[in-house]
Amino acid sequence: MKNDDMELVRGSGNVYRDFGRPNAGLEQARAIIAAKIIHIIDERKLSTRDAEKLTGISHSEFSRICNAQLRRFTLDRMIVILGKLDEDVEVNVTFRPRQYCEDRAQYL
Repeated sequence: MKNDDMELVRGSGNVYRDFGRPNAGLEQARAIIAAKIIHIIDERKLSTRDAEKLTGISHSEFSRICNAQLRRFTLDRMIVILGKLDEDVEVNVTFRPRQYCEDRAQYL
């Protein structure tokens, strides 16, 4: 494939929205919090069993988070897990109207 054949498309900043997923904002928020939890576990060199001993959260939940199986988690549950890992959590929510994309015939 030649470089001339490639088209550069700028993303919205939310990959879930770019792929047209329902609840894209929620999915991205869960992914961001999961990434922070994974970072803490890695930084402290904790196994899922060690994290369970430290927090009282089952190792299977940490395993799901580490494997990006996030559908079972609510945002508040994930924030509680961060808190049990001794992290202060500050949440900022921004509301803005959706923009309609004519090319895709959908809201972005």
